[in-house]
Amino acid sequence: MTFLKLKGPMARPDAVQKNELAWDSIASSEQDWFPVVDIEQMAGARSGQLKIHVTAQKSIPTDWLEPLEGRTILCLAGGGGQQAPLLAAAGGQVTVFDLSRRQLERDQEVADRESLQLRTVQGDMRDLSVFPAESFDLIINPCSVCYCPDVLPVWQECYRVIRPGGSLITGLINPINFLFDEIKAAQGDFRVAHPIPYSDLDLSPQQRETILGQQRPVRFGHRLADMLGGLNQVGFQIDGLYEDCWGAGDKLSELIDLFLAVRATRPG
Repeated sequence: MTFLKLKGPMARPDAVQKNELAWDSIASSEQDWFPVVDIEQMAGARSGQLKIHVTAQKSIPTDWLEPLEGRTILCLAGGGGQQAPLLAAAGGQVTVFDLSRRQLERDQEVADRESLQLRTVQGDMRDLSVFPAESFDLIINPCSVCYCPDVLPVWQECYRVIRPGGSLITGLINPINFLFDEIKAAQGDFRVAHPIPYSDLDLSPQQRETILGQQRPVRFGHRLADMLGGLNQVGFQIDGLYEDCWGAGDKLSELIDLFLAVRATRPG
């Protein structure tokens, strides 16, 4: 297991370092949204019945992934023992890159349990300089740029490390999700309270304590122009998209899907 220390401007103490600690805490608490894969899921991946998510409910279409055997895969900001072990069980040569050391340890725990080979690297998703250019055939990025202050550096790095003809599959949160007061929205009150782009850092100290507490990571609601337009700006071509929702009784999800799953390919 390889761990890299954050350095320079990437290590913003108001967001990135807080999020590192928050994800360490989430990984240790084993919240319902973040369980490691079980034996049945692993058996499915080994038998060709791979089900993997980058958003809350829907699985990635099979034709977005095939073939996986022998492909070099970067599971970007995807630690936690979920996507990476399944991809490795399906035949991929998988590297997991994540901000949280504890999340990476969960991947290693599953790899040890299942006798899988995984490489784990700790760092900020805006800086993939540890990887040479054109290192990967496929990047899987479960919904996580919402925890990153800037989207374009992530897309630039993804484009650099993926080979021509390779694809990035990413989960994104519709910025509508961030328009409303979170506590009131949970009660069905959808009066606009925040601008887009959104940042938890713009909340008052009292709001941040009420909404975030000590454990939840800092979130950023990015514009579609930055998330989708940014992919095209750095050179990707978007060739697949579907929508998804939170489910689990989320009231806003009853009105509109709040996730986008996107496949973007580097030409060549």
